[in-house]
Amino acid sequence: MGPNPTDRGRSGSKLNVMTDSDGTPIAVLVSAANEHDVNFILPLVFTKFPHVSGAKGRPRTKPEVVRADAGYTSQDVLDVLACADIRGEIPQRGHTPTERLGRKRWPVERAIAWLKQFRRVGIRRDRLGVIYKAFVDMACIMIAYREIAKS
Repeated sequence: MGPNPTDRGRSGSKLNVMTDSDGTPIAVLVSAANEHDVNFILPLVFTKFPHVSGAKGRPRTKPEVVRADAGYTSQDVLDVLACADIRGEIPQRGHTPTERLGRKRWPVERAIAWLKQFRRVGIRRDRLGVIYKAFVDMACIMIAYREIAKS
């Protein structure tokens, strides 16, 4: 029979995106498609979160709430977030969610759709991850610029 014709011998990529409440991308980690999402939520929250200023006092160094889909399900992640005084809204497998998390999480899904509208981000043809990450960062800059220009 031969190999699967959809594989084409290339590995896939996955975008782990952090957005603000409006859906503007703040930080993105590019990971291999075959790696588990749980490995990337803590580095995204604790190392990639920018210092947000604007209000009086010190700039914010961590988010107040982290919302994620079921791919990031882990009690250990929820425990680490709770120790850092961050409220984690991640649905746990086997439990029916009491609130509709999808209504609050759609800005993230929309941001991923906006990123994938850029040709070099939507279909990865670059072999080097550094080049692909550069195009993802440029797409984030363009999306943020569009959102700022609207207001």
